[in-house]
Amino acid sequence: MAIVPGGAREGADEDPLRHADGLYQLALHLARDVADAEDLVQETYARAFRAMERFSPGTDLRAWLFRILRNAFLDTRRRESRSPLDRDADLEAAAERPAPEEGALRGDRELERLRGIVGSEIMVALRQLPEEARLVVLLDLEGLAEAEIAEVMDCAVGTVKSRLSRGRAALRELLADYRR
Repeated sequence: MAIVPGGAREGADEDPLRHADGLYQLALHLARDVADAEDLVQETYARAFRAMERFSPGTDLRAWLFRILRNAFLDTRRRESRSPLDRDADLEAAAERPAPEEGALRGDRELERLRGIVGSEIMVALRQLPEEARLVVLLDLEGLAEAEIAEVMDCAVGTVKSRLSRGRAALRELLADYRR
């Protein structure tokens, strides 16, 4: 299929680039580093555009892109596990860096400080989940349906439901101090 100006495929109703924000958010959660997340999204789009002729019109483009991102992340992780370099220190340093300010609360320093504390505690809780459960929860937060998540994860919908239920329960337990 041909790519036309604006990034859309001929005959497609959807522009693949409209999913860039969601892909970046997931990549940031997975990679835990801004530069690595940007590289991961770039690799996702490079792979997607190289494989565009294998994309079946009428199927879920968003789920297809998220699956490519997941596979690119896993490939990167496999390469790094074979590398003699230790990236754990880099990942910990990246996790401690504050996220860039955004949103309506930008001017209020106290609210931003509190937002950062809560956000960092949520990130710590997410990191404590098993990788598969964390990915399912993050994809759910991106708004993917269970069937779409199953497609991304290459597993049964029942497996997604189970992982999502266990992941949510674990997060509730880890973040119990925030309940009212």
